[in-house]
Amino acid sequence: MKGAKRNIMIITVLLFVCAAVYLNWSYNNRWGTADSEMAAAEDAMTEKADDEYTQTMAAKDAKTTDYFSKARLSRQTSRDQSVELLKQAAASDSASQETIDGAMNAISAMATNSMKETEVENQLIAKGFSDCVAYIADKAVTVSVPAPASGLSEADVARITDVVTAETGLPASALNVVEVK
Repeated sequence: MKGAKRNIMIITVLLFVCAAVYLNWSYNNRWGTADSEMAAAEDAMTEKADDEYTQTMAAKDAKTTDYFSKARLSRQTSRDQSVELLKQAAASDSASQETIDGAMNAISAMATNSMKETEVENQLIAKGFSDCVAYIADKAVTVSVPAPASGLSEADVARITDVVTAETGLPASALNVVEVK
């Protein structure tokens, strides 16, 4: 009795396997062979969609890169104008020693901040950000970085905070992170 049940079970499983193979074969044959014109059209549409996506992403990257280039240029132009005004004030015949000292201290502070900004930017790029711009003023730091569509993660903000606090000596509360989209 035990052997008969086993044989019936084996035959039943074999019948199901054969039925599955037949159904699979008939399903695949129902659609026929691939039409080369249809396959070529599908390939062309896929290639076109890929090209459009690539162009869109390239335009977005160019826009982001353009933002960072313009921001650096604007920062440098503004800083150069400030230094020039301070130099003129210090070189004035009517300038007091206090004015001259204040101008020289301000120029020195700008140079120090400029070096720190460059160091922060270089370290953030080394830590995986594609680009960034840092602004350091008195007791505040603003860092602009490109953000993914989902926004910056906590780990990204932590990396930025670590770099900024190490380079500037300012607390994390003095940091403002701007996500450039």
